[in-house]
Amino acid sequence: MFDSRLRPLLAPALDRAAARLDVSWITPNRLTGLNLVLGLASAGLAAGQLWFPALAAWLLCRLADGLDGPLARRRAQQTGTRTDAGQGGFWDISADFVVYGATVIGAAIGATAGFGAPWLPFLFVLFAYYINGSVFLAFSSLAEKSGRQIEDGRSLSFLGGLAEGAETVLVHSLWLLFPAAAWQIASVWAFLVLVSATQRIVAGYRLLR
Repeated sequence: MFDSRLRPLLAPALDRAAARLDVSWITPNRLTGLNLVLGLASAGLAAGQLWFPALAAWLLCRLADGLDGPLARRRAQQTGTRTDAGQGGFWDISADFVVYGATVIGAAIGATAGFGAPWLPFLFVLFAYYINGSVFLAFSSLAEKSGRQIEDGRSLSFLGGLAEGAETVLVHSLWLLFPAAAWQIASVWAFLVLVSATQRIVAGYRLLR
């Protein structure tokens, strides 16, 4: 919901950070790998009920995810090549899917072990993520074939919705900050993500007519 507003605001800071990281041994794909490692670390720390280290790893993971794109675009401008031939975007979305699923499971394990939280809300979150991921990947593929891509600087065509990247960062942070209430947060979040999935199904269907 807020991504389209936040992206232009954050872009200058991310571009400056990418410029500082523009050294030979740092590559966009390595930043994506760092995102994956930190995300899995956050999931493991949450499962072990180490909530604040899990939060720190989660936020650093999201920072790495936010920097790989600007660095890739900077390198492309320097070399005069396309922003991404496909490999970087594929690696990025693959890492994100692993991280999102793992961090939900990590929080569920930790909240269940530490506070007797029920599993069902977290399962609904994973179900909602599954629908959203399937819808936007299907739309991106079909939009590419029909020449109806959504050009916003990203490798894939993203359909907007109520629950997007910024909201995901916030909610995952909230259940690490307040693990005793994690299952209640997950319940609300699952509902919002399912609403977002419905929005994307309707929007994608209309755009591909």
